[in-house]
Amino acid sequence: MKKTILFGMATAILAISSCSTVPLTGRSRLSLVDDSQLQQQAAIGYAQLLSDPQTKVVSSNNANAAMVKRVGQRIAAAVTQYMNQNGYGDQIKNYKWEYNLIDSKEINAWCMPGGKIAVYTGILPVTKDEAGLATVMGHEVAHAIAQHSAERASQMTVAQGLGAAVGVATADSKYAQYINAAYGVGGQLTILSYGRKQELEADKMGLSFMAMAGYNPSTAVGFWQRMAQASAGSAKPPVFLSTHPTDESRIAQIQRDLPEAMKYYKAK
Repeated sequence: MKKTILFGMATAILAISSCSTVPLTGRSRLSLVDDSQLQQQAAIGYAQLLSDPQTKVVSSNNANAAMVKRVGQRIAAAVTQYMNQNGYGDQIKNYKWEYNLIDSKEINAWCMPGGKIAVYTGILPVTKDEAGLATVMGHEVAHAIAQHSAERASQMTVAQGLGAAVGVATADSKYAQYINAAYGVGGQLTILSYGRKQELEADKMGLSFMAMAGYNPSTAVGFWQRMAQASAGSAKPPVFLSTHPTDESRIAQIQRDLPEAMKYYKAK
């Protein structure tokens, strides 16, 4: 009994002392896992994924691939400026942004720690235009900037026990396994399962990021309405929506967040 109490107290103390702040929202997040090490493993995993014969990377000469890169560069530039001007520059100093379009019917997109972005062609009919694509990419970049991957890994570490938490800083193989499982490296393409609160936070941050990049955040409502239509009547939702909040709650929250995001918007 004493051991259980002591273990619980030690875990709680470690968790409380290992917190950091999410940019834009100011939320306190659990930070037992170092995001910089996840970035290193993500870079390796991303390169492996792109070189996999089963991965069909669309040529940069393609108009849609060029659009993905253009939107990604605008968002990355805006996010970098915001982070540097607001005291978060150290968190992204090692970011090496990459943007690739992958030929796949999956309605999906993601951004790894460190700025490694993939957009699947299956989502383009839903995004429709650059503003829709900026909604998606802003949301996914927000996951990376909020360090949601590291936070989820930290939560898993706490669940696995204090011993794992103490040793996780040097557990490179664990990071590699986590990245591979999260993003489908070496196997079936999947997407990291974030929590609903993290998804809503990424929505909120993504609105502001796309606004900073010169895309009207009010267009995000139309994109999420189209996503709702894309999943209507299907037995299995698109991968992009697999762990997300309900369509109604998401759109309602986005509409509530729009006034704040509009403060950052200047048309380019």
